[in-house]
Amino acid sequence: MKALLCTEFGPAENLKYSEIVSPEPKENEIVIQIAACSANFPDTLIIENKYQFKPNLPFSPGGEVAGKIVKLGENVSNFQIGQRVFALCGWGGFAEEVCVGSDRVFPLPDYMNYVDGASLMYNFGTSYHALKNRAKLQAGERVLILGASGGVGLAAVELAKLMGAVVIAAASTDEKLEICKEKGADFTINYDKEDIREKIKEYTQNKGIDVVYDPVGDKYAEPALRSMAWNGRYLVVGFAAGEIPKLPFNLALLKGCSVVGVFWGQFSNLEPKESQENIMELANWYKEGKIKPHVFKTYTLENSAEALVDLRERKVIGKAVVVCNAELVKESLVFEKKEEKSKRIFRDFEEIKAAVGEVIGESNWLKITQNIINDFAKSTFDQQWIHVNPSMAAQTPFGSTIAHGLLTLSLSPRFLNEIYEVKNSKMGINYGSDKVRFLKPVKVNSKLKMVAKILEVIESANNGLKMKVEATYFVENNPNPVCVAELLSVIY
Repeated sequence: MKALLCTEFGPAENLKYSEIVSPEPKENEIVIQIAACSANFPDTLIIENKYQFKPNLPFSPGGEVAGKIVKLGENVSNFQIGQRVFALCGWGGFAEEVCVGSDRVFPLPDYMNYVDGASLMYNFGTSYHALKNRAKLQAGERVLILGASGGVGLAAVELAKLMGAVVIAAASTDEKLEICKEKGADFTINYDKEDIREKIKEYTQNKGIDVVYDPVGDKYAEPALRSMAWNGRYLVVGFAAGEIPKLPFNLALLKGCSVVGVFWGQFSNLEPKESQENIMELANWYKEGKIKPHVFKTYTLENSAEALVDLRERKVIGKAVVVCNAELVKESLVFEKKEEKSKRIFRDFEEIKAAVGEVIGESNWLKITQNIINDFAKSTFDQQWIHVNPSMAAQTPFGSTIAHGLLTLSLSPRFLNEIYEVKNSKMGINYGSDKVRFLKPVKVNSKLKMVAKILEVIESANNGLKMKVEATYFVENNPNPVCVAELLSVIY
């Protein structure tokens, strides 16, 4: 396979485009065919042996990739060959394939393309951890973002605005600041032409800054620290400008402010639950169109050293992305945005009674991923290998893992909530099923939906209404149901 190799520590111009042996996964490892890999500022440091992580020579830079799984090591049960994923590999991403520990690999949502998948988590993950976990940013607070046009800086602009802050973006050119405005900055400072402290006084009416987000350091740090408000938080994210500042810490005393370190890589290792929560929130915001990486330029793998040169010379606004496999990147998205199914609205119990015998609607499609299957297995203490071991399940007539039948049934409340709503009701309780027939297995990655029909309604005590609903479950591209159940609900 092809890769851009660092064979000796030094500048990006020394990197070599080479042919190397494809990796083989060890226990708990995954080999990914890389579609795209983003370039980040730490990549410019790691090739010069200036970063806190120091891989053995030779190695490829590139720590954030998206692609497809091509090989699984032993004991990897929650992923499968061909699955779309993104990974935080640390290094090795400027290549056609990379081997990554399975704990650093995450499913790529169907609605996210490979370029965005390789661009989202490093910058947005760092910035969200900084603003949410370290600064505990509150709506209405004033945030100064230094290096605001860079990868993490531009992500911080977008996230701080989304979190309700007043955002002051600082960068070195008017062109860069225009992009910051597009991402939501309320005020801007060109710190090559304007005085940082004077502009902050103007923008805050001398109240100061509640949170400073600093990925650049150097000469910009002290004037920012001097501009802090009482109880402010100064976030130390990095030193892209080159010099690690030597700050007079009497300022922290006088300002009553905190100087807070931000190390997202260590956070994701030591606090995986909180990190996963952040990743899920970011993925949902991306899906809703609230955040999106700004891609400055894409580079071929052969010319990928140029991405690091552009980063080093501070030309990049947002993200520089290396396309390692053009055919994969061109693949159409699995996810197609479809109009949401309209929910049936009942204004009162009489309208429900009048609908007896009617099909009242159908849910949206839900993809049954391996993660959903695994979570159900863990929660029910029923981890049969046909459900949770993809390599063994692949040898069966099904050809893959299958969902537990009760998993299908457990989705009923979710589907019913998508299908109908009773206005002015105090509460509704889905309390069980009367009859269930499991007709066909649901294979992993199938898309499942429910069609609901009201069979019977009976008035009950306390002004309630009991309902019997026939729920028929289908998988996509198959007209025959996989499950039929009679569900019991009561509404008050």
